[in-house]
Amino acid sequence: MSSEPVVTHFASKLPSVGTTIFTVMSKLAADTGAINLSQGFPDFDCDPALVDAVARHMREGRNQYAPMQGVPVLRQAIAAKFKDIYGATYDPDTEVTVTSGATEAIFNAVAMVIHPGDEGIVFEPCYDSYVPAIELNGGRAIVIPLRYPHYSVPWDEVRAAITPRTRLMMFNSPHNPTATVLSSSDMVELARIVAGSDITIVSDEVYEHIIFDNLRHESMARYDALRARSVIVGSFGKTYHVTGWKVGYAVAPVELTTEFRKVHQFTTFATNTPTQYALAEFLAARKGYPELPAFYQRKRDLFLRLIEGSRFTPLPSRGTYFQLLDYSAITDEEDMAFALRLTREHGVASIPTSAFLYRQPAPKVLRFCFAKKDETLEGAAERLRAL
Repeated sequence: MSSEPVVTHFASKLPSVGTTIFTVMSKLAADTGAINLSQGFPDFDCDPALVDAVARHMREGRNQYAPMQGVPVLRQAIAAKFKDIYGATYDPDTEVTVTSGATEAIFNAVAMVIHPGDEGIVFEPCYDSYVPAIELNGGRAIVIPLRYPHYSVPWDEVRAAITPRTRLMMFNSPHNPTATVLSSSDMVELARIVAGSDITIVSDEVYEHIIFDNLRHESMARYDALRARSVIVGSFGKTYHVTGWKVGYAVAPVELTTEFRKVHQFTTFATNTPTQYALAEFLAARKGYPELPAFYQRKRDLFLRLIEGSRFTPLPSRGTYFQLLDYSAITDEEDMAFALRLTREHGVASIPTSAFLYRQPAPKVLRFCFAKKDETLEGAAERLRAL
């Protein structure tokens, strides 16, 4: 009898997708011993009291499935934060859902809206999960380039892009990778554009507490007309320096949350129980997030001071823990080629912005993460100044 293996052939739903750039650059940094300013996570620990709280809840027996929508005390704390900061009222029982990371929440929100043939508007550069989420659900991503070098939203193009098939618009502020933020005038213009439509907004606000220069985070929750049609996504990983815990959330009006939870219960169903209880304690006590703007602004300013005298030109960083650097004074290489050479030959890993692009050519800028220890930033800057 033949023992030849059976090969199953099928058409890929994401034929153009390979290994993510974050995995590629972090592996290259590890293989070469480079300083890793590529992937967006801190190289310092979270508050030890938060770890102690998780351990305490584990010892107290909170180790079984959490409720599908999240443990009540955490949902209550999330709702209280939105009321306190944005003046927005969300019912913790029917309008707040805890998810296994913000990426799950984004996928759920897209899946609940997009049917085959529908269109979703995204803005590039954009986080790498947005377009695949639309395509996996049978939709078509309509990509609108932000206007370089300020990465402003071209509202005239947004108006022109809306068709009878438009079901979704995805926003991210503070924005990864550009470190820009939406303004109040942007929000007013958006409200005008979507008025009278059935368009749902998915608002990725995972960096909501990392905003600089006394700017105000313009959450969709601040604006009644936008809040009524928005799924707002947040991340405890970004706020509490625990990206590996993968705990996020979504807040939305009850009609949207009902549909959101239908998808959520068949993706992850529930999220790690003891971490939810620990995060609820910190959030309810207002621990961690009020000091984040000053904490990360100091790191941004330190990194910028350290690279003074280099041939890199920084673009404004208004939020997130990323800094774009223009390298056009150094080389004419495409951004991916230069990022690879910078890692291999000069020992600093970054992310090329072409990884976030679909339509427009990549400018000569790289993204660097400054959510690092001071000594990490000092070591990286010394190498960057030497180019």
